[in-house]
Amino acid sequence: MKYVIGVDLGTSAVKLLLVNQEGDVCLEVSKSYPLIQGKSGYSEQDPEQWVEKTEEGLAELVQQFPGNVNDIEGISFSGQMHGLVLMDEKHRVLRNAILWNDTRTTKQCREIEEIVGKEQLLQITKNHVLEGFTLPKLLWVKQNEPYIFERAAVFMLPKDYLRYCLTGKIHSEYSDAAGTLLLDMNEKEWSYRIGELIGINMDICPPIVESHEYIGTLTDNVSKRTGLSEKTKVFAGGADNACGAIGAGVLSEGKSLCSIGTSGVVLSYEKQKDQDYGGKVHYFNHGEENTYYTMGVTLSAGHSLSWFKSTFAPDEPYEDLMEKIENVPAGSNGLLFTPYLSGERTPHADSVIRGSFIGIHSRHSKKEFLRSVVEGITFSLNESIQIFRENGKKIDTIVSIGGGAKSSIWLQIQADVFRAKVVKLKNEQGPGMGAAMLAAYGSGWFSSLQECADTFLDIQEVYNPQKEQSDRYAAIFEVYKTVYEKTKQINEDMKAFRQ
Repeated sequence: MKYVIGVDLGTSAVKLLLVNQEGDVCLEVSKSYPLIQGKSGYSEQDPEQWVEKTEEGLAELVQQFPGNVNDIEGISFSGQMHGLVLMDEKHRVLRNAILWNDTRTTKQCREIEEIVGKEQLLQITKNHVLEGFTLPKLLWVKQNEPYIFERAAVFMLPKDYLRYCLTGKIHSEYSDAAGTLLLDMNEKEWSYRIGELIGINMDICPPIVESHEYIGTLTDNVSKRTGLSEKTKVFAGGADNACGAIGAGVLSEGKSLCSIGTSGVVLSYEKQKDQDYGGKVHYFNHGEENTYYTMGVTLSAGHSLSWFKSTFAPDEPYEDLMEKIENVPAGSNGLLFTPYLSGERTPHADSVIRGSFIGIHSRHSKKEFLRSVVEGITFSLNESIQIFRENGKKIDTIVSIGGGAKSSIWLQIQADVFRAKVVKLKNEQGPGMGAAMLAAYGSGWFSSLQECADTFLDIQEVYNPQKEQSDRYAAIFEVYKTVYEKTKQINEDMKAFRQ
């Protein structure tokens, strides 16, 4: 039996999966690392932590693996999008990585809009500028840390930096490059037009390859530290959302994905590159060659739930907490939550907005608050689904992965709110499985990613919308959509008092 490894470089931890040719996850290791949040809106990490924890995880996998390491044929990667790693000409890291959920770049976003123009930016990149993207981060460093920017020889995205440290080879790939706001989506190349307008030398950009492309093998030092063979093939990998879609089998028209991790994503497969959503949702290259996906994002999805648990129920297991909300009626007895803990992205690109509980009553207990958090996250994701439907896209089946797929109660809430069939996979492993599938395809096990998905993925359960619950949620959703506009100015006024 042959094996591959999928490495998912997340925001809070790196997760490693050892997968065999039948799609079985034989071993799994996770290693966490901290966020660095020095100021309000800042979110950074030390890139060396990614490398150290990944190598520790690989070594642990090898130690637990009962077979011959030479049977581990390939390794590929999924990674958090948009993050900025800067290296000098000797490939030394110049500063901490600035992450996707960092919101310090509002000023730079407005400058980019003014200099490039909203319409030209949308025409070239298929996306509007947002604080989370890589280009505003580059401009921020240029303006605020010029002594660092002047020394920068190349920028890398998080999983691409990790792959470089394992192979010594510098590349990016299209699904991650699409999230930088520097990729010309039509031409599939870096946009020298944007670089010229913003004043960034595009020589700083790494070469781009396809997600399944063979990059090289592990370096001798990495092989010695991890126990893996130096002949282990390394493949480019993809952005976490692209890999999540691959790992959920979202590889054909009509298929959609709901992924609830730290952030939440609703993603839909696109075969063509010229579908026009007017910038209301993101439009990125898929991990499958010459295909695309549209995507809406809730910045604080699972993060809202983990915040609630750590603040109000630190000693209660998630499973126990979720069981308590089953008997709370839809709408949480009149309590509404908006998950804007870190600002919001879709459909409100707003780094200043913050979350709200609306309708608090003395009869509300912890279980109502918890259910309202779960419902609020789901309502936020439903705003993206509504955009897809308003633009003529049929959304009737959604594969749910991540934290939101671990609770049958939440899966039923998703089906009721989304008014769609929600599918839970038997062996759901999210982006890490997508990375493993890219390694399997790259290793020649299958003729296509779809063939790989047909072998690797099985449906465990299907949740259908319940009419009475769906109708009730539809009415509450209309109320939910009014909260943003009604609290926007309040949050603007309160910004001065945040630390």
